[in-house]
Amino acid sequence: MGLGSFALVSLAEARDLAVRYRKIAREGGDPIQERRQAQLTVPTFAEAARTVFEENRASWRNPKHAQQWINTLETYAVPVIGTRPVSDVETADILRVLAPIWLTKAETARRVRQRLSTVFDWAKAAGFRQGDNPVAGADRGLPRQTVKVSHHKALPYQELPAFMAQLRSKDRGYITRLALEFLILTASRTSEVLNAQWPEFDLTGEVWIVPATRMKAGREHRVPLTPRCVEIVRQLQQLGDTGLVFPGTQKGKAMSNMVFATLLRRMDVDATVHGFRSSFRDWVAEETNYPNELAEMALAHTIKNATEAAYRRGDLLERRRAMMLAWEVFIKEDDNDP
Repeated sequence: MGLGSFALVSLAEARDLAVRYRKIAREGGDPIQERRQAQLTVPTFAEAARTVFEENRASWRNPKHAQQWINTLETYAVPVIGTRPVSDVETADILRVLAPIWLTKAETARRVRQRLSTVFDWAKAAGFRQGDNPVAGADRGLPRQTVKVSHHKALPYQELPAFMAQLRSKDRGYITRLALEFLILTASRTSEVLNAQWPEFDLTGEVWIVPATRMKAGREHRVPLTPRCVEIVRQLQQLGDTGLVFPGTQKGKAMSNMVFATLLRRMDVDATVHGFRSSFRDWVAEETNYPNELAEMALAHTIKNATEAAYRRGDLLERRRAMMLAWEVFIKEDDNDP
């Protein structure tokens, strides 16, 4: 091995290092760890944030969420601490990032805090810093937020029959109208419907199986199909698209998740798309005797009660089928009016 393979230091420098490492050992430190730390090239916060983003982006199912993750850090944190080595960032620095938005942009601030914490957890695991996560103590220096629960504005369920009759009477946006009707009939989320693919549908068994990769809770969800749902899907089969059930205008691409909101604005309906799930939930509670667990299963909600979750082994598909058929009958009431 040639001399070029070694990092040469002078005798004086070697003595200084020896004194330094003996001092670290006397004070209870780890000289070996200190030496390794000195040899590391510590990234700046901006570099560390980008590294964490790149390492995790493949595991995030939602590309939009992934981009928001790094965008919030680059918008609010990088201008303040971006050039600082991650080893040097302290709680006071975290406060300088969060304080300007803590009350004015509360939800964004909470997300930035969580993402900052992830970056510094990574930095410690990678050996770039020691001690506590600097985000951990930041809350003590910030004012208390007044948390406001924001609900999606829902159309009162009593107005659903008239709304559905109006929806079917429109002469524009054929696929969009069918997709929204299908969403309401199944009490599904926008992304679940717009990204639905043909292999997920068993029209003979009258069931739609949404794979775990497309569900918010990460679990497969079986949706019983009512007669009208089957009819909608068969109508769309005639379009000949072999990929998406509700295709967008560009071949192979789903419709924008804003198409339903745009349609509602054109219909002058003051409600959100997600609010139709609340309309369904209210109808179950106020107009039927179906148990709470059936409605929660239809909405594919995560069961937070561990004991209840342990005992709920099946998905009660056939019982849910009866409930969703009653929902369809209720919605179609205006169709039968003289």
